[in-house]
Order: sequence, then C-alpha cells, then structure tokens
Amino acid sequence: MKGFAMVPIGYVESAMSRPAHPDSFADTVCSIRVLPLYEEALYGIEERERIVVVFCFHLSSGFTWKIHPRGDISRPITGLFSTRSPYRPNRIGVTSVPLLSREGAVLTVRDLDAVDGTPVLDIKPEMSSPVGLAGQETRS
Repeated sequence: MKGFAMVPIGYVESAMSRPAHPDSFADTVCSIRVLPLYEEALYGIEERERIVVVFCFHLSSGFTWKIHPRGDISRPITGLFSTRSPYRPNRIGVTSVPLLSREGAVLTVRDLDAVDGTPVLDIKPEMSSPVGLAGQETRS
C-alpha cells in the first residue's frame, strides 16, 4: 500500500507543552484553533456535548510491538494495538472529549491528551452525543 499525506485542519493550544502520563491530562482545559480555511465546517458543532478529535502524536517516534501499558512494568506486556500508547506506526491519536464552547474557529475542550502545537487532523461528533438542529447523522 502506498503512503498518503494528511494536512492538519488546526492545532491544539494548551498549557501542556511536553508529553506526560495520560492521567496528567484529566480535567485539563485546552483549545483547538481550526485554520480559517476550515472554519465554515464547524457550523453546528456547538450543539454537540462531545466531539472526537483525531490528531497526530507529532513528538513521538518509533514503536515496539509489545509494551507494558502506560510504561508500568507491574502491568503485563500486551500488544501495542490494545493500548493507547502515543508510540504507534502512524502516530495517530483519537480522543473523545467534552466540547465546552465554540468561539469562531476556536473550540474549547477538556481532557484532550495532546500537547501544545499538536496537529489536529479531523473533528467528528461523538455518535452518542445528542444531535441538535443539525439533523441525523448517517456516517462517521
């Protein structure tokens, strides 16, 4: 299979500037600044309680097939794909987060496990999130 390019639609703005233990992101509030080209695509998103953010672990590199989850050697070794490790073949992160507000092209969210400057690749509504005036969802 040939590779393919992805272009960020925006970037994370956060006080978290370095990768940290996943628990460090709990209750952390940050922003996603969507690029002007894509701002119109945010229409109606503020009606959602939760969104799914797809992003690139841009500061991670390399991976191994099996790891101790969260780097905790007291946990049994397991396959990479059964963990949320940022060290992955394609460095893609996916997190469902509460959407706190939208102001123009800036979304404020909580619990996003991404650091300042992280490229955001896509934003989707969480399928269990209530649908407001936007209508019914047919695909994700």
